[in-house]
Amino acid sequence: MALAGVKVIELAGLAPAPFCGMILADFGAKVIRVDRTKVFTTMDTQARGKRSVAINLKTAEGVALLRNLCVQSDVVLEPYRKGVMEKLGLGPYELLKENPALIYARLTGYGQNGRYAAAAGHDINYLAMSGLLSRLGRSGEKPYAPLNLIADFAGGGLTCALGIVLALLERTKSGKGQIIDASMVRNPAMNGLLLFFC
Repeated sequence: MALAGVKVIELAGLAPAPFCGMILADFGAKVIRVDRTKVFTTMDTQARGKRSVAINLKTAEGVALLRNLCVQSDVVLEPYRKGVMEKLGLGPYELLKENPALIYARLTGYGQNGRYAAAAGHDINYLAMSGLLSRLGRSGEKPYAPLNLIADFAGGGLTCALGIVLALLERTKSGKGQIIDASMVRNPAMNGLLLFFC
């Protein structure tokens, strides 16, 4: 398997992040999903090939445990809005100081900058704001809302997985980690994936 030996920490989130983690697991990565404690769980169809652990990030012990997992990994996949991980002291710059070879992938709707960076959103919002929604439907009719395959899965999860694989490849040459900002409004499918080389 192409990603055998690659250790990924996936922080629990909605559709795009679990899909990205599942792709990595399908190609041999060891993916550990970090779930919240005391949350009702359902059958997760995107948990294939993953292990999971529940950590209470509202405690100092939980944050320390997650930090330890992250700095011993190759990839951290983070689906939160801007600033959440920084408040915990687990932002990319903090973790890269401890593990300079870490690939830190941020998968968000609107990216880390701009007026919508801290806003919540859904697939339909991302499609509309990117301008792609206006292209769906018959000529002269209102656009129709597709399944969440375009922004969440293709524009988010798949694009983020590609960014992670490219960062892992680049790391074989430089030995350095990267910060990936995979935004569903600003990505290659809809506008632009950002890779930051540290």
